[in-house]
Amino acid sequence: MPIHTQLAFLRTTILFGISFLFSDLTVWSMGWTLLILLVVLIVVQGNPTVTVRTGSGPPVGSDQHPNSVPLGEDTQTTTEGESEVVEKVMTTGMLNPSHYPARRAATVVQHYLNTRYGSPYRWIFLSKVHSGSAEDVAEMGRKYQLELTMQEMISNVSGQCSAELLFPGGEGQSAPQVQASCEGLLQSNTTAQEEAFYQQHRASNNLVSGNNIPDSYGHMETSMKPFWQLAGVASSFIMLRESNESTLYNMAQVANFTQLETENDQLRFNYHVLLHEMISQEIIHWKLLFTWSPEQGVKVLQTELQPKCNHCEAPPNTTN
Repeated sequence: MPIHTQLAFLRTTILFGISFLFSDLTVWSMGWTLLILLVVLIVVQGNPTVTVRTGSGPPVGSDQHPNSVPLGEDTQTTTEGESEVVEKVMTTGMLNPSHYPARRAATVVQHYLNTRYGSPYRWIFLSKVHSGSAEDVAEMGRKYQLELTMQEMISNVSGQCSAELLFPGGEGQSAPQVQASCEGLLQSNTTAQEEAFYQQHRASNNLVSGNNIPDSYGHMETSMKPFWQLAGVASSFIMLRESNESTLYNMAQVANFTQLETENDQLRFNYHVLLHEMISQEIIHWKLLFTWSPEQGVKVLQTELQPKCNHCEAPPNTTN
């Protein structure tokens, strides 16, 4: 029953009881009892108000991916003490390093560095964004300035990087333009490991293939790790090209790969990879043909987008 209806009913009942207040002791007691109940009800219910939820429980919609907010409508929910705070995420000017615009741009720098320096034994990931800014550049797009820490996952070596990134404006998709310089990131010497891997697999009688790397439980055989890492580097060419301000890519799985016969001293591979676009939560299938050698690095020769899989789910995340 609505509160105002309850109050009206109780007031009527009380007035009726008070009219007999001095004629019957039992009724007199009932009147006081009803009066006390009325006061308690008013104190407990009060007037209708808008309440703010407090506490440490998850916010509404917390089952969504934390990066699932479109650009321009970014918000971040934090808990300070026991009060929930929702704040607008800045997309221009000085950026909060922990917010989505800065981290999305920084991940593009990660892909760029992998296309330049990646190998079966060197795979670079974003560790931390220290500072960032963004500005609209007339007739060109949006330019980001970033200070970052990048980490090479296999050797666990970190380095400080400065990067400038331009997302081109206008219609159509074009790859971001990136310039980056790093200190200390490439200190680990992978020459011996790369040369051994190259010599082991350059012979035509030792061609390798594999599938479901990692498997549905996140596991992979140790012998498959260099091929998984090589796939991550090659996939960075696709992820760099396809990235914009509203995307956030990583490689989820190698569906299958086949080593082809060595040609012009280059190891050659056909890969089918699953890329996870974390904003839309799509799993996107790509096939790619690429080569690798210690001297030439990774060279992507062909890429082919596969039909969309509406029921595909990302396997457990594995980076090393």
